[in-house]
Amino acid sequence: MNQGTNPRTRTDVLLLVAFCGFLFFDGLGAFGLVGADEPRYAQVAREMLDRSDWVTPTLQGKPWLEKPVLYYWQAMMAFRVEGVTDQAARLPAAFDAAMLVAAIYFFLRRFRPGSELDGALITASCAAVVGFARAAATDMPLAAAFAIALLAWYAWYESRGNISLAAFYIFLALGTLAKGPVAPALAALIIFLFVAVKRDWRALPRTLWIPGIALYFAVMLPWYIAVQLRNPEFFRVFILEHNFARFSEDVYHHRQPFWFYLPVFLLAMMPWTLVLILAIAERARLIWSEGKEKKAFSSAENSWQLFLLIWMLVPILFFSASQSKLPGYILPAVPAGALLVAGYLCSRRSETRPGEDPGEEKKFSPWFAAAHGVLCGLLIFAALAAASIAIHHRVLWGKATYVVAAMAAVFAIGITAVLLSRAGLRLLRPVTMIAVVVSVAAVIRFAAPVIDATQSARPIAESIQAFSREAVPIALYPFNRVREYGLEFYLNRASQPYESGNVPPAAHVLVAAQGTQSQVAQLVPGRRVSYLTSIPAQKVDLYWVGR
Repeated sequence: MNQGTNPRTRTDVLLLVAFCGFLFFDGLGAFGLVGADEPRYAQVAREMLDRSDWVTPTLQGKPWLEKPVLYYWQAMMAFRVEGVTDQAARLPAAFDAAMLVAAIYFFLRRFRPGSELDGALITASCAAVVGFARAAATDMPLAAAFAIALLAWYAWYESRGNISLAAFYIFLALGTLAKGPVAPALAALIIFLFVAVKRDWRALPRTLWIPGIALYFAVMLPWYIAVQLRNPEFFRVFILEHNFARFSEDVYHHRQPFWFYLPVFLLAMMPWTLVLILAIAERARLIWSEGKEKKAFSSAENSWQLFLLIWMLVPILFFSASQSKLPGYILPAVPAGALLVAGYLCSRRSETRPGEDPGEEKKFSPWFAAAHGVLCGLLIFAALAAASIAIHHRVLWGKATYVVAAMAAVFAIGITAVLLSRAGLRLLRPVTMIAVVVSVAAVIRFAAPVIDATQSARPIAESIQAFSREAVPIALYPFNRVREYGLEFYLNRASQPYESGNVPPAAHVLVAAQGTQSQVAQLVPGRRVSYLTSIPAQKVDLYWVGR
């Protein structure tokens, strides 16, 4: 690296650290773990740590074999350093997202200089990346490892350096430890299609590098062998039920229409959605025009753009064919979309059209400037209205909502005006990043307390602990899976649902739906039921049920 690049690199790195620190790490514990997956995964990691068992994931002391072990290992290390908290449970995803952004920056600096800061910041600011970087789940560990693996493979494809190919196999193994065989399956399909379109068949046998394959198995296989030896049902539960059955059947009631991932992906790319559409249209136009001249993909830049298109489309189409669909499944496609956007902006800044002064600032068309401004305004509006949406499950129009809409409109008009200025193209990334930062700050400041109060089991657990610091039994009526897993993590003990007939014989705290005291009394005849408190935000009452 020459001395002239050092100051700029340092500035870029400081900027990335600041943005990633805020977007991924700030306020990780602003609201408690939500949904069923977050507290369940965190509790599995806690149980593994308590037993010092790095092989078998367990929940309530029983093997929990739905997912591989990478997230659990990361959470266990975070718990050791920071203690068992919801913030520590989310640290693995935040760390993995930061690693992804760093990998993109250094890859682009080496192979596509000039677009490295765009690529890194655009990736970091995509809605899906910010969201899943703050979730205690396996989606970001898979997406980060998978994306770094593909970047390493393409680095090898351009440079033929064996270090890059070794990195490809190592990160592919980490992806397999994050979520299973989907990582090598998607990577193989993307690479095969890329090679097929390029008709560069010699790249396939060179990719199948024996030392690299050995590295893959050396990283991935020990845990798979160990967990199978300890738990003979692992192959059936994980491979057959949670991979093949999930894909071919709607086993867990996640059925969605075939086109489900199209709107999901467009939302995942916010606020860069419109720029991505322009980038894809521009790339398709170039492929068509150059294809007719029989020189498509002849240049290194065209090959890179082709690789990104295939990388982006394969996960979307692959999971669209699945009978079980969840939004996080297509997270591995988002970095490719972000890199397409970065490449498009870089090419727009560098291109000179006939009759155009090379030094003249490039402008956006009015329709694009207005549309992008509206998208950024909608993002800010959604963030500012998130608290109301969390309470009412819809936008409740009133005085406060109109004020929020007016603020978002002011942002939209301001961004539009900036994009229509002479420096519009150069300022696109900064003004869009401002919209992202404002949106994330609004969610942390205003929506997080409401989400915590309405969606997380943390307030219920805190109320229970306020009455008794001892580990008293906990029961639920009616059964609620989200509440069960949440209370299990925050109280570190299982909750017993009344519906299953598991009424604790000892005195216990009952978490019941509001207005069910008479029904509870019938379920525990002869036992004293004392009202403790209400949690109106979750429509829950707490009772003390005596012996």
